[in-house]
Amino acid sequence: MPSTATGSREAARFEMPEQLRGDVRRLGDALGEVLREYGGPALLADVERLRELTIASHHEDRTVADDAAVQAESLVASWSLERAEEVARAFTVYFHLINAAEEYHRVRALRAGDRPDRPLAGTVAQAVGEVARLAGAERAEHLLDGLEFRPVLTAHPTEARRRAIVTAIRRVANLLERRDDPRLGASEDNETQRMLLEQIDVLWRTAPLRAQRPGPLDEVRTAMSAFDDVLFQVVPQVYRRAEMALRRNEHGDGHEGADAEADADAPVAAPRVPAFVRLGSWIGGDRDGNPHVTSAITRQAMAIQSDHVLSALENACTRVGRALTLDAGTTPPSAELRRVLEDAEAAQPELYAETASRSPNEPHRIALLYTAARVSATRRRDADLSYGSAAELLADLRTIQASLAEAGAARQAYGEVQGLVWQVESFGFHLAELEVRQHSAVHRKALDEIRAGGERSETTEEVLATLRVMAQIQARFGPEACRRYVVSFTQSADDVAAVYELARHALDGRQLQIDVVPLFETGADLDACVDVLNGVLGLPDVQARLDATGRRYEIMLGYSDSAKDVGPVSATLALYDAQARLTTWAADNDITLTMFHGRGGALGRGGGPANRAVLAQAPGSVDGRFKLTEQGEVIFARYGDPAIARRHIEQVTSAVLLASTPEVEDRASAAAVEFEDVAQRMDEAAREAYHSLVHSEGFAAWFARVTPLEEVGSLPLGSRPARRGLSVSSLDDLRAIPWVFSWSQTRVTLPGWYGLGSGLAAVGDLDRLRRAYEEWPLFTVMMENAEMSLAKSDRRIAARYLALGDRPELTARILDEHDRTTQWVLDVTGHSRLLEDRRVLGRAVALRNPYVDALSYLQMRALHTLRKTDLEAGSDAEAATRRLLQISVNGVAAGLQNTG
Repeated sequence: MPSTATGSREAARFEMPEQLRGDVRRLGDALGEVLREYGGPALLADVERLRELTIASHHEDRTVADDAAVQAESLVASWSLERAEEVARAFTVYFHLINAAEEYHRVRALRAGDRPDRPLAGTVAQAVGEVARLAGAERAEHLLDGLEFRPVLTAHPTEARRRAIVTAIRRVANLLERRDDPRLGASEDNETQRMLLEQIDVLWRTAPLRAQRPGPLDEVRTAMSAFDDVLFQVVPQVYRRAEMALRRNEHGDGHEGADAEADADAPVAAPRVPAFVRLGSWIGGDRDGNPHVTSAITRQAMAIQSDHVLSALENACTRVGRALTLDAGTTPPSAELRRVLEDAEAAQPELYAETASRSPNEPHRIALLYTAARVSATRRRDADLSYGSAAELLADLRTIQASLAEAGAARQAYGEVQGLVWQVESFGFHLAELEVRQHSAVHRKALDEIRAGGERSETTEEVLATLRVMAQIQARFGPEACRRYVVSFTQSADDVAAVYELARHALDGRQLQIDVVPLFETGADLDACVDVLNGVLGLPDVQARLDATGRRYEIMLGYSDSAKDVGPVSATLALYDAQARLTTWAADNDITLTMFHGRGGALGRGGGPANRAVLAQAPGSVDGRFKLTEQGEVIFARYGDPAIARRHIEQVTSAVLLASTPEVEDRASAAAVEFEDVAQRMDEAAREAYHSLVHSEGFAAWFARVTPLEEVGSLPLGSRPARRGLSVSSLDDLRAIPWVFSWSQTRVTLPGWYGLGSGLAAVGDLDRLRRAYEEWPLFTVMMENAEMSLAKSDRRIAARYLALGDRPELTARILDEHDRTTQWVLDVTGHSRLLEDRRVLGRAVALRNPYVDALSYLQMRALHTLRKTDLEAGSDAEAATRRLLQISVNGVAAGLQNTG
């Protein structure tokens, strides 16, 4: 699929970095060769003809563009279903390849920008330097000492790609990296090209859709790849970079070359940076609306997590231990380490003798290899040899470390051994805290049944069994392994009290440390959150937990349902207002409050760059801590590659550091006060515009007709159902994910911008709005996210989808708001075109959109057939049409790089 372009798209293509342009060209040519081999010249010709027409449909001459669009639609309609499916698969594979090329180019760019004399923006080094400049090096160290970053992986069904597809894409990216190696000779380069063609052929021949929905444990195992391949290694690397940054600011004095000197010395002294990343997971613990997640699943999920982290720790201890070949003559063991070794010999004489025979006169090596054997025994549940807790392992590692330091081997003490210490501190024996979530209504019903004294339903027994499993997990791995219980749709203090009462019924006095986390999701719940928490503070169970934790408390804010409830503008402002009120509430009650942000991957569900979101939080609400959900496709986008994962973690933590400085907080506070009236007027007008649309008579049924909602719900993306139980006659029970996913498929992207144009128009003062854009981080991020969402939309194609519903007044209302919002966004930002100031994003979207159009035409054909014709249920034609629609859904998601 070679590339040609016209107009602005041609300019975008030549703005593309030369290396990336070369990768895209090679991958497109290789895919063309694979298509020709599979389907002959005719298949490639059909793909090329559609591609040429969709590119022409973006021509600056509207007559040319409109004619090309009509021809593209006619061409798609002329194909057999078999041919249409092949073309849809071709464009989908193309996007997978381009995504791999762009991801690898990000890695390439990060490496190129990693210079010793000037840290990259958004890195910990840059943030520490900025904090030190604003408040001094001591303040920077103090912030690092209390820093917390808690990403929580979830199984929300937004990853449209099969695991096999993700793996194949990763292999393509690895081969692109190999081609960059300047040491390759001509034969090796040819072999790399052969392997690339082979992988692309594999990608083409692999079924694009899962044969069945994954079960909860499948989802757990899929997420483990992010830990095994990336996070276990990357997290201590981030700590090391933070430690180096501290030293630069203490000893470098800012002169050129100081960074390199500090880097060289970094492992010599004992590090001061604590392990500030704590991984969480809802996968196997989130049972809200998912009947497949049971107490047995939760127990097995923790078993899988533990097996993976213990395997990783065993391998790491073995690897470091084998390299620790320090002779006792040059590096004598400390008295404490000699005692540990004597105890080991007494407890396990055969194992000790075997280990010592391979490492004569190397006490530190013996100690660490013996430690590895104990970790292995812990994984196998060998009671005679295993560790009782991660704290015991940590104590042994610190004994080895202290012995090395005492012997003068500081580089060994604070090098690889320190990496092991950080890994144990970060992941323990449980890998990630497994959090439980359930709907408040389930708890109310369970208590009603228990209090009535009659027969208990299966649901109530399951609630009690889950609490027992939490206690069992804590008994094995410690309270930190499974302590948080998130209550969806918390509306009163009774919803929190219910969980504590259920725990007493379940455990009959047995020990369980449980922190009940209220989740505020709708607009009304956000408004009432402080009143609810005032009631929660009066609960004896909550007071006991506050006393036990040093008055630390956690609440959760839901972005997805609030945005679906009141629209993106009002949800953003309501969340900001809630954060501000919660910050004041926490200060008034002497509580250290962590706000857990339930953010999705798509812009309509609180998505967007996480570091910018941190800086847009209400002043004082971050305070060195940030916790958020990482959902679906976001997990592999952010944690699928080590360099990108490291960059993401650094960007978030650097933003947390900066957002926690008084200087940044004061500027944000002043801006919030100055533009409070702007926010109020926008809120009122945007909410009215959004509600008048979604509350229109018959809107839910119309939405289901103009989008692939039903088909999205039937895609085997995840174990959780798309609805909580009601039909499409109501949007209330429709989950936010299919709501956002379906709108993105129609190229309307409505959840990311609808109502903003009306809100900005209600303010009307362009100069004031421009000042807000320049000075208020929240407003800046709101505009940037809307701009991105609009850039991914396509008005012409959106109009074709909307016409399927035969409600021209709703179509007109949406398109008018689209036009209004686009114009106001351009006026406020001062841009002549969307994303003008973000060249990388702008050119990527400009180049992708015509290819997404091709899949949209194929999807519209299938959707029109399913909505407007009477296909025989269960017929081959119906099955083929649904398969075409599902493949196109997959492809559009890959092209737009987001689902729900």
